[in-house]
Amino acid sequence: MLRFHNSLTRKKEDFVPLEKGKVKLYTCGPTVYDTAHIGNFRTFLFEDFLKRVLVARGFEVLHIMNITDVDDKTIKKSRDEGKPLSEITSHYTKLFNRDLAALKIIPADVYPAATDHVDGMIKMIQSLIENGHAYKTEDGSVFFSIDSYKNYGALTNINVNKMRQSQRVESDEYGLNNPQDFALWKASKDEDGDVAWDSPWGKGRPGWHIECSAMSMEYLGDHFDIHCGGVDNKFPHHENEIAQSVCAVDTPFVNFWLHSEFLMVDGGKMSKSLGNFYCISDLFEKGFTAEEIRYIMLSGHYRTKVNFTLDKQHEAKMAILRIHELQSRLTDMKTESTTDFPDSVIAFNAALEDDLDAPNSLAVFFDWVRATNTALDKNELSKSEASQGLNFITYFDSVFAVLPEDESIPPDVLDLVSEREEARKNKEWDKSDELRDLIASKGWIIKDTPDGAKLTSK
Repeated sequence: MLRFHNSLTRKKEDFVPLEKGKVKLYTCGPTVYDTAHIGNFRTFLFEDFLKRVLVARGFEVLHIMNITDVDDKTIKKSRDEGKPLSEITSHYTKLFNRDLAALKIIPADVYPAATDHVDGMIKMIQSLIENGHAYKTEDGSVFFSIDSYKNYGALTNINVNKMRQSQRVESDEYGLNNPQDFALWKASKDEDGDVAWDSPWGKGRPGWHIECSAMSMEYLGDHFDIHCGGVDNKFPHHENEIAQSVCAVDTPFVNFWLHSEFLMVDGGKMSKSLGNFYCISDLFEKGFTAEEIRYIMLSGHYRTKVNFTLDKQHEAKMAILRIHELQSRLTDMKTESTTDFPDSVIAFNAALEDDLDAPNSLAVFFDWVRATNTALDKNELSKSEASQGLNFITYFDSVFAVLPEDESIPPDVLDLVSEREEARKNKEWDKSDELRDLIASKGWIIKDTPDGAKLTSK
């Protein structure tokens, strides 16, 4: 039984999908006004991990991830660069898709763009007005009345009655301390240029929050299983999503809300001025592999802050090499065909099923790696156990996806690479050079970069 920490109830709950064996999953996608940074991808990788665990545990997953291609940020970018909105958003959508593929993130089933679903948003807004939950203003905008929804604030645990309510707000993002009526439809303004659609209230454009509600419900129905995002989306975005969705169709909307914590960089917030602001392409240029990035991002629990540093590449590299080395050693044995797994898979699965406890599942897996290597060294591993071990590694990688997909590196070469990394770490430069030459004699070229060694075949 899978158990998830539900942000809405603030406790772990047994996960039971609305339809047996099937999961409907919605994840908040990028706002395509700039290149997504590694903080964004911490969330996207968590969602990929969740999806992989669901699939590994036998569920059929229908996954929708939206593309926000019209909001305050995209329009400002279009205006600042003097380019059509579609040109801006198309460019950054392509970059996002490139990074998704590079990080081995399983594609969503549908990536609906907000600009293609404005009609559905207008219909939802009409329903909210008819139900008394929204109202039109003199300029042709439409706002949601938070007073009309008694459970407003349940996700973020705020008590609206005890807080000062300021005037209604058109901004997509605003502070938690001042709950306000928020814009569902924004009347056309000069600064929006030609970004406008016809509506019963005049020309304008949708607010950010209504976009996700309309698109998720179009593809997944009025009531579905899981909605994910980063903790920064909780308020106002997800709080507003819940309010307007429940009020529009009078259903619970989503059963489980899962949120990933922030990514820290060098112990603090990412900042271009501090020189610690990275996009995925920046890390590739520094010598990181996709697998190393995945390992670092997934090594911490999704509900805890993860501190990313360039120094962690060495740890990730060594961990991946250990797995690859064991896989090669097991493959070299004349194994027996089996669909069984070693007993350790039970504890591994238990950790995954306990709110996606990646750190504990990794600990179980590497304990098994250590024990299996010891058994191999002592010639105490049977052919059947070797086959079970290969099954475990394949299963492990179906969830974490940290093993490179290139040609297999021989175990003796992996041993030399590990030994050389240790020599370099200990500043034993002569020994490091000798090991490099030995590796070259076996048909492999090792290239040193500021962030570690890269191994390629001749």
